[in-house]
Amino acid sequence: MPAPATSPAVRPSRLTPLPRSFYARPVLTVARESIGKILVHDTPAGRLAGRIVEAEAYRGPEDRAAHSFGGRRTARTEAMFGPPGYAYVFFVYGMHWHVNLVTTAEEMPHAVLIRAVEPLAGIELMAARRGLQPGDRNLTNGPGKVCDAFDIDKRCYGLDLCGSELFLSDGPRAKVTRAARIGVDYAGEWAARPWRFFDATSAYVSRAPGGRARKLSR
Repeated sequence: MPAPATSPAVRPSRLTPLPRSFYARPVLTVARESIGKILVHDTPAGRLAGRIVEAEAYRGPEDRAAHSFGGRRTARTEAMFGPPGYAYVFFVYGMHWHVNLVTTAEEMPHAVLIRAVEPLAGIELMAARRGLQPGDRNLTNGPGKVCDAFDIDKRCYGLDLCGSELFLSDGPRAKVTRAARIGVDYAGEWAARPWRFFDATSAYVSRAPGGRARKLSR
């Protein structure tokens, strides 16, 4: 069933980047506090913006679910080892891009995966890119869908999130729930870590909460 886009009291034309200090903190803190923030991508076709409603933390090198597990450092993962506040973008399943926020500190390969957003601006552009109706929750209810709708691909790898092209802006506070991450069963005991954060009231969350999901105050 289609779901209407949420329209919190924000003016898309006035959104400005968060400071680097937002990203230069522990990855779990950034993941939790990214819920309710506004993801913005200024493209040649127009501004695309949406409220982040789901994100996951990855904390290498000890985290078996992280691309940087064991200190793995390649051309693909290099951005994760750089300063906080940059975009780590990677290709999965031979068909989708995922976008992450690099956090914490240089040489500490931690990142936050943006899993889902509620569209706010440029919704017609997103719908055209996805081949869906503007009110369809499938526009942006998964990490690959977010990148498809927001025109995020390898060109965005390493972009400064404190710049003017791709960034996060402040947004209304949200009640945050946490649960285990999705699709990381290969990570053993790390798969059970409650490092997925989301707004359980949003129709755009990629998967309904299950197990020991916990609501957090903000």
